[in-house]
Amino acid sequence: MITLAARKIEIKMYYTKILEAVKFIQNKGIKPPEIGIILGTGLGSLVEILEVEYEIPYGDIPNFVTSTVESHKGSMLFGTLHNKNVVMMQGRFHYYEGYTMKQITFPVRVLKLLGIKLLLISNACGGLNKSFEPASLMLIDDHINFLPTNPLVGPNVDEMGVRFPDMSRPYEVAINKRLKSIAIEKGITLHEGVYAAWIGPSLETRAEYRFLRMAGADAVGMSTVPEVIVANHIGLPVAAVSVVTDLCDPDQLEPVCIENVLRFAADGGTQLKYLFSELIKEI
Repeated sequence: MITLAARKIEIKMYYTKILEAVKFIQNKGIKPPEIGIILGTGLGSLVEILEVEYEIPYGDIPNFVTSTVESHKGSMLFGTLHNKNVVMMQGRFHYYEGYTMKQITFPVRVLKLLGIKLLLISNACGGLNKSFEPASLMLIDDHINFLPTNPLVGPNVDEMGVRFPDMSRPYEVAINKRLKSIAIEKGITLHEGVYAAWIGPSLETRAEYRFLRMAGADAVGMSTVPEVIVANHIGLPVAAVSVVTDLCDPDQLEPVCIENVLRFAADGGTQLKYLFSELIKEI
């Protein structure tokens, strides 16, 4: 049986690890970032919009884990974009890699303490909505967590948030509104919908796609939701955009080729780069 005293020690150690990572980065003399961006599968080209001044591999940062997915480089990039200090996570961590939820979301807490005021998240996803096309973008309005656990399970980090954070509007309404306006102004097709987080790494069956559609999901992927939950826990405004890389029509389902996924992610990433860049210019 775990005692209350043991729980307090556990959470104190976890918070100390966060502070160690923050101090390590701050000691590099890096300017405090204002905006954080997490890059999803196949979306590493978004770094092209950043004037990179400093790169720190995840393996160098105390208490960070490393990304094991080939298309996720695994570095934290610091630089400027439209005269704003920005940090990009070039690659993220997933539950299917064998990491705990606390390890997956650890960087979000570090970014908050580094000073960011807004977190932008990108991901590659499967399109459940029949109106979607490969390489199209979907602004996430809400999500469904089908992962087997929640990153807030366990002792609460009282220094960073309340025990029961509200999730009625997990995605920042004002930022979503601005992204939609930019898309209209610039002629970018930006769908809006509900993202379902699935454990992976195996893709879904036809029956699972039918289930997800009935549940109200427009897209499905293996990331994002844990980071968004923690962002809400720590009071960090967050917005997320998915790039549709394959179509999940259970009645006309074709085997997924990872090369095609990466190709469509790259194609959609071109539009996403412009969308995020224009947003940062305006805020």
